[in-house]
Amino acid sequence: MTQSGTDCGWQATTQGADTLLTLTSDWTTHDTADDPDAVKKLLDGSEAHSVIFDCHKLGRWDSSLLVFLSTLRRASLQRNIRFDDAGLPAAARRLLALIPEKPPAEVPSVPRGNMIERVGLSVISQGSEVVAVTTLVGDGILRAGAALRGKARMRGVDLITCMYDAGIAALPIVAVVNILIGGILAFVGAVQLRRFGADIYIADLVGVAEVREMAAMMTAIVMCGRTGGAYAAQIASMQGSEELDALRAFGIPINDYLILPRVAALTLMMPLLYLYGCALGIFGGFAVSVAMLKLSPETFITETRGAVTMSEVVFGLIKSLLFGALIAFAGCRIGMKAGRSATDVGRAATTAVVVGIVGVIVIDAICAVCANALDI
Repeated sequence: MTQSGTDCGWQATTQGADTLLTLTSDWTTHDTADDPDAVKKLLDGSEAHSVIFDCHKLGRWDSSLLVFLSTLRRASLQRNIRFDDAGLPAAARRLLALIPEKPPAEVPSVPRGNMIERVGLSVISQGSEVVAVTTLVGDGILRAGAALRGKARMRGVDLITCMYDAGIAALPIVAVVNILIGGILAFVGAVQLRRFGADIYIADLVGVAEVREMAAMMTAIVMCGRTGGAYAAQIASMQGSEELDALRAFGIPINDYLILPRVAALTLMMPLLYLYGCALGIFGGFAVSVAMLKLSPETFITETRGAVTMSEVVFGLIKSLLFGALIAFAGCRIGMKAGRSATDVGRAATTAVVVGIVGVIVIDAICAVCANALDI
């Protein structure tokens, strides 16, 4: 029995228990007509146990031949007919081996649960994130201790680079922000204090506000946008380019190689930036008070020295340490859990900035409550 495919370049001949399929002419998307029933015509009514091929008359071919052969193989599998590809061209056999024999299973749609299920899943997801963050912070503290003993696999050049980026490179923007904040505090204080003839206390207001709150918080907010977002973007881009996977494959600890230098650099630089911001913030208030509010330089300096105490400086240093650690850990964690697309890099940077700023304000509020309770 002989069958032929209409404009499809094949001819089937029954040879005992086999069906010999002779492929002829060209099999290209341009030359071959689309006949969805070709396989059905070939196998329906056939009592053959196997399908074999003869390709001596086959001309040019492309993916249209592979589609036909893949469909034929799946149909043969359903009918328990052996598909013998030995007679096919070697290139066609290699490409055909890449195509699954069975069609991919349909992914069942996930039914939308009720409110309780959604809340439960959200709680589980948030709990898992809390565990991951806690693990990251704990491991960072342990690796910092190992680094102090010289047992961490952190490169010194990475630490120096991160310290430069989070320290010296950030000085201009920190200076501009804190000088302006100091000047604004002087103006705001003058509006109220002049009503009571207490212009002299403008210096007290600027000094205490800068040392106790504004220098630490404004510097931290600047570093959230400048450094925390950069950390998240850098690590997220490494995630997208599979560099993190490569580091894991080589056995390089990511915490030592990527996270520890960034956390250590920002945590160490924040107190120095805080002191730098305090000095420039007070200078901004001094310049406004002397030049525009007619306060004498000697009076401003004397009042500032009497108002600012060492306990407030230490309080600000402690807060700046907490702010630096928070910003660094948040940026690194958000970068590590980012996706692998270019959009995820931008989303990670934005999320790191938002989380950092909110976290800084929350920690500052907690510190303010603690300071009030301790009468600091």
